[in-house]
Amino acid sequence: MPSRKPRVLIVDDEASVLVTYRMILEQQGYEPTAVLSSAEALSAVEKTDFDLLMCDLSLEESHTGFEIFEVARSRTPDVPCVLLTGYASHEAVQQAEASGIAVLFKPIDIEEFLSTIETLVRSGHGKQKASGE
Repeated sequence: MPSRKPRVLIVDDEASVLVTYRMILEQQGYEPTAVLSSAEALSAVEKTDFDLLMCDLSLEESHTGFEIFEVARSRTPDVPCVLLTGYASHEAVQQAEASGIAVLFKPIDIEEFLSTIETLVRSGHGKQKASGE
């Protein structure tokens, strides 16, 4: 019996970006859920156990991807997370790294995007293993 496709939640307030991410993920054998707002994202994480969360840093009305990750991890503590951003502050990057959250900078490099997703989904958890760092 084939295993289910890995479920990926993508949150971005730009519809064209979401369409692109969703199409790429579908082509690669993932089951993406794409949402435009933090409210939709919070609703999705309450209803579905995702294998990976990808969220823009800046969402509508000053909400952030960190809020989505925090709620999701209160349900599933080891869910892998990726912060997508075009202009993260040094503090935001440090906060992500301290929380075991990968960071991808926009414009997204497709190879890096897919490699990061594959690695995190395969690892099954959000903490990146550092060797002697």
